Order: sequence, then C-alpha cells, then structure tokens
Amino acid sequence: QVRVVESGGGLVQPGGSLRLSCTASGSGFRVIAMSWWRQAPGKQRELVADITQEGTTTYADSVKGRFTISRDGAMNKSYLQMNILKPEDTATYFCNVYSVPIKETWGQGTQVIVSS
Repeated sequence: QVRVVESGGGLVQPGGSLRLSCTASGSGFRVIAMSWWRQAPGKQRELVADITQEGTTTYADSVKGRFTISRDGAMNKSYLQMNILKPEDTATYFCNVYSVPIKETWGQGTQVIVSS
C-alpha cells in the first residue's frame, strides 16, 4: 500500500513563491513517476508537471518558466517550486504517484491561494 501526502500550500501574494512537497510512504512498491496536478473551483483537474524515474520532466504551458518539479534520489519525494505566482494559479494541488505494482495513488491535496 502507498500513502501520499502533500504539504506546503498556503496564501501568497501575486509574484510570490511557494514550494510544495509530496511524500510517498509504505512498502512493497517502486515509484516510476510522480506528478503534480491542480484543480480550481468549477474546473477540471489539470496536469501541472511530472517527473519520471530517469528525471525527465514535462510542464503545462501555463507554468513553464515559473514552476520547477524535482525529486529526491530515492524517488519517494517530489517537490514543486512555484515562482512568480499568479492569481490564476489558485487551486488545490494534488500529487500523483505512479508505482509498481500499485499503479496510481493520489494524495489529499494542498490548497494554494494567490491573492493580494
């Protein structure tokens, strides 16, 4: 079983920064990839960024150049550094862990509010 926990959300002014963390814990699994998604009120959940076991990253066009995804060497933690935050970045941010043999596991989410 895999347990996924996010942290680091909060209230920040436009132009500010936040760093989100995601930790996957448990036993009997190997993480293949980790990703960050977000869901704003009334909108569908969208992929923000992901990182593979090999370190390959992809980003949504809306966050390129502002957000950076990273992971630790053991591949059970992921971080999302968010800079130059905009009001439209306001959402609940979810971590998704793809592992074997568990497949996908979602965290409960952490809220990010960008407002003056």
